[in-house]
Amino acid sequence: MLSNPFDFRSSFRGIERLRREMNRISDEMDRDPLFGNVAGYPAMNAWTNDDGATITAELPGIDMDTLEISVHNDTLTLSGERKSEDLGEGEAYHRRERSYGQFKRAFQLPFQIAADKVEASYDMGVLQITLPRAEADKPRKIRVRAS
Repeated sequence: MLSNPFDFRSSFRGIERLRREMNRISDEMDRDPLFGNVAGYPAMNAWTNDDGATITAELPGIDMDTLEISVHNDTLTLSGERKSEDLGEGEAYHRRERSYGQFKRAFQLPFQIAADKVEASYDMGVLQITLPRAEADKPRKIRVRAS
């Protein structure tokens, strides 16, 4: 008796292997300097309240003189460059996971920023940016008068 030439289980296993391989290739492209910087570099956290926002960004090894921070309306943009290590004569990488090169990352906030009041500090490889909310964009409480 001949077996069914179209085995669904083996077909799905093949599709699943293909999906895993495509994900692996995509992950490698995100980390490879030939294809650009690590996706989402620098890693950033953001939190907001009624008065504004605070954003932190992991930027170890960055020369702060090369970092540019700009704010326009509701968008913060960070750009800069992380330089690669210089290898000595006869040295070659055994493994290379840290990305290098220029980066630019924009982060949109849910409100307008008072650009003239933005402050930034850098400590132990973490940049912290305080972004006060524009007065005109702050929620206002409306008082109801009784007649």
